[in-house]
Amino acid sequence: MTVWSNLPSEGLLYLRPLGFVSHAEKTRHILPLAGGPRGFSQVQIIVSDLGERVCSEIVPVGEVGEAVSALPDKLRNRAEQQLGALQATRPALDAAVDFQAPRIMGVLNVTPDSFSDGGKFVETDAAIAHGVAMVEAGADIIDIGGESTRPGAKPIWEGEELDRVLPVITALAGRGVPLSIDTRRAAVMEAALEAGAGIINDVSALAYDDDSLSVAAKSSVPVVLMHARGEPATMQDDPSYEDVLLDVYDYLEARILACAAVGIDRGRLIVDPGIGFGKSLRHNLDLINGLGLLQALGCPVLLGVSRKRFIGALSREEAADQRLPGSLAAMASGLASGANIVRVHDVAETKQALAVIQGLSDAAFMRP
Repeated sequence: MTVWSNLPSEGLLYLRPLGFVSHAEKTRHILPLAGGPRGFSQVQIIVSDLGERVCSEIVPVGEVGEAVSALPDKLRNRAEQQLGALQATRPALDAAVDFQAPRIMGVLNVTPDSFSDGGKFVETDAAIAHGVAMVEAGADIIDIGGESTRPGAKPIWEGEELDRVLPVITALAGRGVPLSIDTRRAAVMEAALEAGAGIINDVSALAYDDDSLSVAAKSSVPVVLMHARGEPATMQDDPSYEDVLLDVYDYLEARILACAAVGIDRGRLIVDPGIGFGKSLRHNLDLINGLGLLQALGCPVLLGVSRKRFIGALSREEAADQRLPGSLAAMASGLASGANIVRVHDVAETKQALAVIQGLSDAAFMRP
């Protein structure tokens, strides 16, 4: 049994699942991850104090109950809550979109200046056609945005944002997949929901606009809370963290509590670590590798790595539209660590990659 000693009385505890397996059934040695087909065989128990990790132990799940019971009361209560959250089934987005398999969110930027496809779909007809194509290619969700939040981007007037997204949402509503509105502004959220959007995706986690929490609370739709540090124009100017994985967890936990305070149920929330939003190369890699920790928040986890700058930084500085192989590799790593939704530009290619990953997993499970 792990013996805990000299743990700080005001420390914070985190449970990170490890040792992932496919097609898991709950046993003494495997626990289900988020109520889905994947499971985990180990738990990393982390305790931090003032931003510094003071304890880190990896425990087999067969011993985790005993290890948790030996913790001081405050830490034990938090550990029990997180252990339950790690295993709890995530509510489906709608009748057609549950989380028994990874889900694809297709990116539809109706902007002239997004980092990868800016200008390609700024015209309404082109945006609608691309949205239809992504649905036909297998997207489970279409995420429609009218303001670029790439590094260096400047904010635009909300009227311009509305003019870009509303005709596209209206045209794509009823196509058989949920539509997400990618915006930081309450007025845009409200108008988009009225036009047929069914998900709010806010890069500021409902913190940019004072009215966003109220709009989200009055609706009944799922909400994506993303972590970002700073404004898009300056967020990549030497970002720093005490411990990026724990800092992002703490921020998202605080935003979940802010949502709860206005009546937004945790079952409606999705969390996103915000890869590339106020993060260095190392920060991004640490977040993808540690993604399973966010499952302890009890919400589905969305991962957006598609075509992002860190891929080029690890390779040959390829342009954004030349980063598909790296995007698929990063996505596969994120899925292995517990991502439920992947936000992508290349839907057909992602759909094929997921089919191969699933096929390999099924074949391994069926082998006698």
